[in-house]
Amino acid sequence: MSASNRIAASADGAAVASNAVAPIAAEQRVRELDVLRGVALFGVFLMNMIGLTEAQVMSTSIQLQSLPTAHIDRIALEVINWLFLDKANTLFAFLFGLGFYLQMERIEARGADFARIYRRRLGVLLLMGVTHIVFVWMWDILHLYAIAGFILLAMRKVKTRTLLVGGILLALFGRIAQDSLAEFAALNSWHGYPSPYSDSAVIVRQGLSTAGDYVGLFHEFARLNLVDYLLNASIVGWLLYVLGRFMVGAWVGRHGWIQRAAEHLPGFKRTLWMTLPAGLIVGAISQWIFVYAQPSYGQTGYDATAAYVEAGPMLRWGRWLFVGRTLHLVAVPLLATGYVCAIVVGLHTTLGKRLLTPFAWSGRMALTNYFGQSLFYAVVMFGVGPGLDLAGRIGATAVFVMIVVAYATQVLFSRWWLSRFRYGPAEWVWRGLTYGKWPQLTLSQRPRA
Repeated sequence: MSASNRIAASADGAAVASNAVAPIAAEQRVRELDVLRGVALFGVFLMNMIGLTEAQVMSTSIQLQSLPTAHIDRIALEVINWLFLDKANTLFAFLFGLGFYLQMERIEARGADFARIYRRRLGVLLLMGVTHIVFVWMWDILHLYAIAGFILLAMRKVKTRTLLVGGILLALFGRIAQDSLAEFAALNSWHGYPSPYSDSAVIVRQGLSTAGDYVGLFHEFARLNLVDYLLNASIVGWLLYVLGRFMVGAWVGRHGWIQRAAEHLPGFKRTLWMTLPAGLIVGAISQWIFVYAQPSYGQTGYDATAAYVEAGPMLRWGRWLFVGRTLHLVAVPLLATGYVCAIVVGLHTTLGKRLLTPFAWSGRMALTNYFGQSLFYAVVMFGVGPGLDLAGRIGATAVFVMIVVAYATQVLFSRWWLSRFRYGPAEWVWRGLTYGKWPQLTLSQRPRA
């Protein structure tokens, strides 16, 4: 081989290697995936804020019942739990597993070492998540996504059927494990620690918030996570829950249904009519049981532990509560599947595309927007710095309105940002640390309005 040929071959090889590890371009993105991620992000935003206001974390039951909007708040909470509780985080985790498979497919097609790249990607995500949960948001999910991602990486060669069956079993068992561990902690006096969900604990946190004491709040939430997340071992239940949904997402990815949605549109339509109505009906029945067979559960939404403490053993193990839990476990995957199919089908209609496309803007910046949502919780609920300190003074109705407005703002900001930059700020940092080089951030030429 001549010297010129060797130089050309070397240059070509360098170009291939560079392309093999480069982030995907905007035109390579799957539109359905971005829209689904944006919709899931709205649901997570809403349910996290509902949990913060309704779950005996920053508000007491007496405070909520004393609000002038208490009656409508209860109705709003019931509807929100019916439509979003466990469905939003199910969809979010499912999409991570789906995205995992798409990235593996793309990177391996380029001839790069997927495992090495993805370990770095997960390592950066774990660092971000741990920092987030320690200093900003006590219910961070990113650290769990990273841990579950490492497990999924080790399972990437398992049979397709194993992904589906194992994913379903883990997802169901994870949810049951969460409830069981919460009950165990409550019945055993929280391992000797004061209950982090008692009225007195809430009042302490409210006092620190009003005083603008970040350090004090930091210690209180660290204690809550120590007792209810680590000592209670609910981290194990959540990990199984997340991993199961990752596996189902990877299973869907292997079939290529989302990547080639137009080809599989008839299947999406059939599945839509089988899952969405059934999920809504089963979910409504389970929510009715939770509210009327055990009112405290319906009032607190996320806080199953408070319900266990307030309810007697007969009610706790009563047949109606068992039926409600079982129906909820059935309703969650049905509704989540129905939502996915409805969105995919909707994107292939003129009206649906017009209504759903804005979700893609926020979906492309999901990590940045997720972090931004944490700052929103802090500003609204706490009195630190410019915080409004509204803990105990807003209910589900006000929360819903605020989240709709805040999320719409994120959508508009995402559109503005992406008209000027290739990635969101957090996504750019994540990619740079993953690939070992900073991708070009600015667009070479702005699209015309």
